Amino acid sequence: MTSRNLRRRLHHGNVGGKVHEHFNTSGMEDLNEPFLGLHDRDDKHSEVQGQNLEDLWDSERRKVQLHWTSVFSQLIAQWAQWLANIVIGSGSLLGRLISFGSNGQNKITMASLSPLQEERLKYLKQRLEIPFDGACTEHQDALKQLWRLAYPGRELPALKSELWKEMGWQGSDPSTDFRGGGYISLENLIFFAKKYPDSFQNLLHKKEGRRAEWEYPFAVAGINISFMLAQMLDLQSGKPNSVSGRRFLELLGKDEMAFDNLYCIAFRMMDAQWLAKRASYMEFNEVLKSTRTQLERELALEDISSFKDLPAYNLLDR
Repeated sequence: MTSRNLRRRLHHGNVGGKVHEHFNTSGMEDLNEPFLGLHDRDDKHSEVQGQNLEDLWDSERRKVQLHWTSVFSQLIAQWAQWLANIVIGSGSLLGRLISFGSNGQNKITMASLSPLQEERLKYLKQRLEIPFDGACTEHQDALKQLWRLAYPGRELPALKSELWKEMGWQGSDPSTDFRGGGYISLENLIFFAKKYPDSFQNLLHKKEGRRAEWEYPFAVAGINISFMLAQMLDLQSGKPNSVSGRRFLELLGKDEMAFDNLYCIAFRMMDAQWLAKRASYMEFNEVLKSTRTQLERELALEDISSFKDLPAYNLLDR
């Protein structure tokens, strides 16, 4: 067994659930607001005594829908600020350059990027700026393509149908859920379904592991992962200067779809964290923070020259 393979197995002990680790989630202010609210189960059950089971589930669904609406309102505000940062950062020479660190170590700057890296980074930022438009034929067709990839052989529903909830959308109209993640989050889901179909289907249908009674909604979770990745990689600032951001620029120079491939790894890693923690619906935000921490740790490893070198890449079914 090579030293790299040994390192990968040891490094991923915390993902498999055999070793439990405390994750440091400091420095993630944008994710401090929970994506899912916490409720006291005992109080809730005392309040609904006398209701039948069907009324209880209806009440839960209404609470969940109201909470996700609030979450996405917050996400829209963050997205607007993010786009403003991109415009300001890309329009200023000072915003495009990163100085040398105080310890003398050279940090990656926009000026030091190769023409290929600059071109790919520019294109990625353009993708990030595109909102989902429910009236756009191209976006409608992409949504239909996602359904066909997710449920081959099944009849395609109308763009507004209760059937979309099966995929993990909040309501009958998926277009309302893209407000926070933009069109790129739909592209990410399609890429995942096409390149890693087995992993996509496993996560969509929750085929692996001991599952919670209240599982995370697949599609909406995917939107949150797209947004989390863009934040983690400093793409909103116009000058990726975090450890993860600098490493990503290296990967981008070798793979034009580096963001999409990293998305697939992050989604698979999130589900592994979910199972290891035996998480339930109300703990999604905590799991997302743990996923970010773990991914940042892997991107900081010295011998990463491709997304395939990341230990979590081995979680994907290929």
